[in-house]
Amino acid sequence: MPEGHTLHRLARTLNRTFGSHVVESSSPQGRFTAGAALVDGTRFGRAQAWGKHLLVGVEGSQDMVHVHLGLYGKFAVTKVDDLPVVGQVRWRLTRPGAVADLRGPTACELLAPPAVDILLDRLGPDPLRKDADPDRAWRRIHASRAPIATLLMDQAVIAGIGNVYRAELLFRHGVDPALPGRGLDEATWAAMWDDIVELMKIGVSKGRILTVRPEDSRGPAGRARRGRGGESYVYRRTDLPCLVCGTPVAGSVLGGRNLFWCPTCQHRR
Repeated sequence: MPEGHTLHRLARTLNRTFGSHVVESSSPQGRFTAGAALVDGTRFGRAQAWGKHLLVGVEGSQDMVHVHLGLYGKFAVTKVDDLPVVGQVRWRLTRPGAVADLRGPTACELLAPPAVDILLDRLGPDPLRKDADPDRAWRRIHASRAPIATLLMDQAVIAGIGNVYRAELLFRHGVDPALPGRGLDEATWAAMWDDIVELMKIGVSKGRILTVRPEDSRGPAGRARRGRGGESYVYRRTDLPCLVCGTPVAGSVLGGRNLFWCPTCQHRR
């Protein structure tokens, strides 16, 4: 599932491509016909991301289009004057010189203001938003007996963190994934928050998740990671050597999601 940086990057792309333009809007698939018709012929409203959710304003209406890509959704923006409809396109936006096709989302719907408020109220702070309150997340974490690895994936605690950032953030701060939230000290949490803000900003800028520090990508262990596991410390690197200590990376399943960590670097002290 795309993590929060992907949605923020998508919002930025949509705003740059369609901002100030009057757009044509349709639902070739037919499952968003009424919503698409409301947008058709209007000036494109500002797109913004909240965690893994995308909201697009509708000119002349208080309603917003809500998109959640889920596991399979793609919102492809192409700089062309015309493009044949290929596959099940839920929502199509066009203006001269550009086409955006949304396929396979978990959600593509119109939300009235009360429904938008309900959606946002159930989300934790988004590290990429300027209005994020990390103390709100800390209060939830500090009060919980659940493993920190579970809490980081709970969108009601923090909005936007997915499996990759979860694994990499815990490694970068030497935190045992099984540590109960209430066992995490506040100084470590503050450092983790600052770190995830910077990592996700890099993700928005580069369009991919980059978490390995330059000093840890050199040497035998660093070279061993090339070709497998991408640019990560532990994510999808089960049984490969830790880039820092050489211990084989461990893997298990927690809450139905794969979990990766280094038993040495993240040993609970």
